[in-house]
Amino acid sequence: MKHRMTLSVCALALGLTVTACSSDSSDDAAGNDAGTAISHIHGVEIDPKDDALYVATHNGIYTPDGEGRPQLVGERKDDFMGFTLGKSGAFLASGHPAPGRDAPHNLGLIESTDTGRSWKEKSLGGEVDFHSLEYAHDTVYGYDSTNGLLRVSADGVRWDDRASLAAVDIAVSPEDPDTVLATTQQGLVRSTDGGASFGAAAEPVLAFVSWPEGASLYGIDPAGALRVSADGGKTWSSRGTVPGGAPQALTAVDAKRLVVASQDGVYESRDGGKTFDRTMEVAGDEH
Repeated sequence: MKHRMTLSVCALALGLTVTACSSDSSDDAAGNDAGTAISHIHGVEIDPKDDALYVATHNGIYTPDGEGRPQLVGERKDDFMGFTLGKSGAFLASGHPAPGRDAPHNLGLIESTDTGRSWKEKSLGGEVDFHSLEYAHDTVYGYDSTNGLLRVSADGVRWDDRASLAAVDIAVSPEDPDTVLATTQQGLVRSTDGGASFGAAAEPVLAFVSWPEGASLYGIDPAGALRVSADGGKTWSSRGTVPGGAPQALTAVDAKRLVVASQDGVYESRDGGKTFDRTMEVAGDEH
């Protein structure tokens, strides 16, 4: 019950749909074959080894086939909530097992070294569901939605508990490991001590943030308005609205390349968010 209440607060906090904070893995169906409709996206990443797109969803991790249709990676259809690339491109994730699979309800931190085809538990199995994961400065930063706090680990096994907060997404400065941003109901909050404490919330209210380079911090608000900051979030300029409806995930690969998941597709921009092309089809959510 505590977990469901936390997720409800998370969804309501930013005016987002349940797609961003879902916990019940039984309400969607996804198949093994290419062309299966997917929804409830929780994370998007580009693997630098082969420049391939990977999409973490309510029912597994997918990659587009040659026609942009989602194809399941591996066999596990777990509810992958937090998702990021770790050391040497390893996949790091969290969430909940697929219905019927014998595993703890909270997966803790899990890792794949074969692009999502197999997984092993790293830590906190049965204890934690990370809704946001970031790997920066050889460190894993995770927002523990189960307990409402930021956790930090140098090895993904031993964790430091940092500040308590209610957040949806986090981003870490690529230049300073002590500067951490988090999106909250009141606005963006900032830590300058590695997440041990956060300052007062400031506008704009954002759903997702991604910080690939010092002068290129990107954010999307709950309505899909894209913004960019060149000064670490102190001031923002508008880049229009991302296509496809309500945003579900954001990753900025570099200063110009963005990947955004929205209600009807996964879109990519190579010009800093001025234009987007759809790279994967997504079924619209009914929630």
